[in-house]
Amino acid sequence: MNKFLTALWRVITFPFRLIFNIVAFPFRAWRSILQFLSEEPPEDRPLIETFSSLATEEETRASLWEHVDALRMHLLRMVIYLAVGVAISFLFARDFSVLLAAPLGGLPLSTIDVTESVGVFMRIALISGVVITLPLIAFELWLFSAPGLRPRERKIGLAGIPLATLLFASGVAFTYFIMPAAINAMAAFNSYMGFTTDWRPNSYYGFVTGLMFWLGVFFEFPLVIYVLTSIGFVKPQVLVQQWRLAIVIISIMAAIITPTVDPVNMALVMVPMSLLYFISIGLSYIAYAGRRRNLPEPEKDLA
Repeated sequence: MNKFLTALWRVITFPFRLIFNIVAFPFRAWRSILQFLSEEPPEDRPLIETFSSLATEEETRASLWEHVDALRMHLLRMVIYLAVGVAISFLFARDFSVLLAAPLGGLPLSTIDVTESVGVFMRIALISGVVITLPLIAFELWLFSAPGLRPRERKIGLAGIPLATLLFASGVAFTYFIMPAAINAMAAFNSYMGFTTDWRPNSYYGFVTGLMFWLGVFFEFPLVIYVLTSIGFVKPQVLVQQWRLAIVIISIMAAIITPTVDPVNMALVMVPMSLLYFISIGLSYIAYAGRRRNLPEPEKDLA
């Protein structure tokens, strides 16, 4: 009889419990998120001690395999996100190709290889899928590294995800803005050399998408420097002292990114990258000052 009454009570109260759980779910989730962000990480151990413990302690080996398994799951989810993003991009790849061809100003594109158009379609879909799923991929990377970070570092990393997406999109938009100047410079040089300009889709879209991707990545540089300074890996004084070396490295990278050796295209890439480096120095000083304010007194003298 008691079992019957208990079952009857559960059936009668089920709608009310369901409504209560639905209403309470956001508050419980928010409390769990705040607790996770405020949780102190486990105590750091020296790297040599950790490696020696792998050979002697079963618990350390089990912990290592847990981390490996967690990394595998995060990587698997990132691959799934990317596959879904690329599948969605298939629906809009032709529209993207028309948009990317706008800097040509109506100049025709001529294919030579039989499968060239298919390769261009796949390239555009892949790059579009990466851009679409970038926030989710960044979030998975943050989820994997967050347990080992301090509360302040966790919050900075989480806040950096939308900023990273915005900066990457800004790099893509900047590339699209400067593309007409780059195309006109190459067309003018072709005319100077006496060559007929007959653009191929494979080389053109490879140039455009590659430039967009790498400039999008380099637009993340100030944010990366800010985060690394906040967690103590980078100091602004070092960035200031090494600015000449940084300019040399930037010029080499600009030469690698641009497929031509003309100074116009190199300057279109090198100038914004150099500006981003000096912006990174300013952000590094801001992050360094904030980190020193949050450090205990003994650690401030060492920072």
